[in-house]
Amino acid sequence: MRCFNLFVPVLALAACVAALAQTPTYNLGRTPSAEEIRAWDLVIGPEGKELPPGSGSAKEGAKIYEQKCPQCHGPTGAETGPGLFHRPLVGGKGTLNTLRPVLTIGSFWPFATTIWSFINRTMPPGEEGSLSADEVYALTAFLLYRNGIIQESDVMDAKSLPMIQMPNRNGFVPPKLEDIPDLRKRGCRGGACP
Repeated sequence: MRCFNLFVPVLALAACVAALAQTPTYNLGRTPSAEEIRAWDLVIGPEGKELPPGSGSAKEGAKIYEQKCPQCHGPTGAETGPGLFHRPLVGGKGTLNTLRPVLTIGSFWPFATTIWSFINRTMPPGEEGSLSADEVYALTAFLLYRNGIIQESDVMDAKSLPMIQMPNRNGFVPPKLEDIPDLRKRGCRGGACP
């Protein structure tokens, strides 16, 4: 009987907690300001419409990389190992269809604007967002150059960066499922397959 007497209050408490969790919550939070929304709206699309003014070359980027990046990415960006970023930034061409693909900027990333966006939002660790637009363009140019995608003297800016044809640009699933050859053979149309 003692077990039953303990069970009833515990069951009643559980029912109250469940009911409280399902009640609507009001007056929490606030509508963000336009400035707060702009600060979070960091996505740079493949067309680069959102890229800010600025420019940079691989030569300029090499100096910035040497100052801010080797402790995590190694002296050339091709290194991996203890204490380094878990994936190299350079190399990996021709490895995507192997058992051990090396996913780098030059072998995997489909858009150069993504590189700019990633560096701008996340680098350097602990000081995210501290690089100027010119520094981000220069680092992007340096990494594109190190991967053999652009020349060392090429200048990256809001107009030239979206024009870069990345090696794996067409290596992803097409935007329309019916454009996938195997699905066309099976008679798939508009995303519906038999």
